[in-house]
Amino acid sequence: MRSFWGLMRAYWVSDRWKEAWTLTLVIALLTALSSKAGVWFAEASGELVNSIAFFHDAANTTPLRSLLVNAGILVLLVVLKDAGFTGIRNLVSATLHRKWRGWLDSRFNEALLDGNHTHFHAQHASTGSGAPDNIDQRVQESIKDMTGGAIGLAMGVLAVATSLFFVGQKLLENSVEVKGLEFLGSYGSAILAFLAVATYVPLNTWIAVKLGSLLERLNVKMQQAEGSYRGELTTFLRRSFHVAASQGEGVQRTMHGRLYVDIDGTWTRLNIVNTVYMSFELIYNFIGARIVAYGPGLVPFIHNGLDLKGYITGSELVNSLIGQCSWFIHVMPAIATLRANSQRVTELANAIENVQHPQEFYSQTGRSDFRYASQNPVFGLTIQKLELAHQGEDATPFLSVANLRFRRGEWTFLKGESGCGKTSLIKAINGLWPYGQGTIVFPEGVKSFYAAQEVKLQQVTLKQLVCLPGSEHDHSDAQVASALYKAGLGDFLSHMDDESREGKSWDQVLSGGQKQKLVVARIVLQQPGLLFLDEATGALDPDGKVAFHQAIKDNCPDVTVISVMHEAVAPRSMTGSEFYHSIVAIAEGVATKKPLVPTLPAELTTILAQPRPVEDKWLRFSRRLKQK
Repeated sequence: MRSFWGLMRAYWVSDRWKEAWTLTLVIALLTALSSKAGVWFAEASGELVNSIAFFHDAANTTPLRSLLVNAGILVLLVVLKDAGFTGIRNLVSATLHRKWRGWLDSRFNEALLDGNHTHFHAQHASTGSGAPDNIDQRVQESIKDMTGGAIGLAMGVLAVATSLFFVGQKLLENSVEVKGLEFLGSYGSAILAFLAVATYVPLNTWIAVKLGSLLERLNVKMQQAEGSYRGELTTFLRRSFHVAASQGEGVQRTMHGRLYVDIDGTWTRLNIVNTVYMSFELIYNFIGARIVAYGPGLVPFIHNGLDLKGYITGSELVNSLIGQCSWFIHVMPAIATLRANSQRVTELANAIENVQHPQEFYSQTGRSDFRYASQNPVFGLTIQKLELAHQGEDATPFLSVANLRFRRGEWTFLKGESGCGKTSLIKAINGLWPYGQGTIVFPEGVKSFYAAQEVKLQQVTLKQLVCLPGSEHDHSDAQVASALYKAGLGDFLSHMDDESREGKSWDQVLSGGQKQKLVVARIVLQQPGLLFLDEATGALDPDGKVAFHQAIKDNCPDVTVISVMHEAVAPRSMTGSEFYHSIVAIAEGVATKKPLVPTLPAELTTILAQPRPVEDKWLRFSRRLKQK
């Protein structure tokens, strides 16, 4: 699906080809019947005009009856063609549209949400490498409009082909000799009609193509501008509190205005081109229906080669032929939109394909040479000669790690100033940092778990949130309830199967601290052997941080923990004992590991850990010092 035609045919050669081709064949049959009905309509129009023209003729003994019968036949043909063939065809084509779009949507969702984290890499790739903008718009609006437009255009092409066959056949049947073109025999009037259509339609089609290419470019630019503006609005609403707290409404308003200027300017140009195209199309339709259609038959009619009925019938047939052959002109704006939408979709497909091998992809814009291996779990996690950098072939590494080993059951605290690369380090270990080099060797067969501050997922049940990254079917209700209780979220046990509470999603219901307790519940339930904590306790008070660590300590024996926190000192248990065994300190771009050495005497540490007033603790300690 990385090219236009590959994207167009993918559904018809997929595992759902029977469904696709059945609907397509039904549409083709109804289109052919509709085209044949167009010929019947032209003949019936000629009969009706003839009955009107000869209404007062003495030879017409039943003028009113003839008029009413021909009018009734014409109405019945209109109902049969428009409400029958065309109406049912539209229903079937709408079904095909729904099925095709659903299949494409599922394919792109599967591709974006694979184990390779394609959605992450596609968004964080550099613009020069073809990173797609507004992925949500491409998956939703572009796929919908593209599939609908493609079906409509395909039906138009089929209608042109069938009309050429049926209408052309009828024109040849009704053709007569034309004075001055006797060498053509009885095909004279038909050839005149074909020449008129062949001259008039292609010339105007060329004009339509030129205008259409301009429409296509403006449509692409309009989609980009609309997507950027919508994306900024979505982001703004998510950070609404921060804008209000900083009184940043003025800056935000200016940003919205700047983005909308692009929409307004592009829309203005698009409206001008659409107006020009509409005027061109109206003039084209009038000349085609009133001059070109009635011109070829006028010569034999003047020389009595055709009667009025034959002239009207032939002109209506030519008009029908012009209308069908002008389909390309009528739908040029739709073609421009289709090409714009298909371009957006194929760009996304290309981006998805490009990031299937992330390191090869990132190597195009920088150095990306990470090697991931496994070893006996006894040796734990090992990092060798790791360097992290930003984009660019000559980018200087901002973090270097010579050799680090994390033993099984060891708890390590990452320490360093803000922006020194603590989070980047654990991202790189988990394959989520693009640029750099080095070797990461995981303990074989050990489950790894990356825990950030919260999980931003909506329209999911509480049980689904707790069971991440697995499925809700992987764990029983009792197991999930136990994990919630151990994490301090026992008040929500009766709401495990709810997607919301009091009309709010869980992302809105849970406070910052409760969201981080939810992280504890996930850890307790999943029982990982290797745990990465990325500022997972940032919203907890000191007691909450202790409880967070204690729950992991009590319920996850032998787990290896690597933790990033803003605290200068790692938290201790209520008894004063250390949760962490070692520290990785990052300073001046270099990470070094050392055992955790208490900075206070053990006696003082124990006293400070006791839940008593601060004054009493210092008083008791000073008395003991005096006794000594």
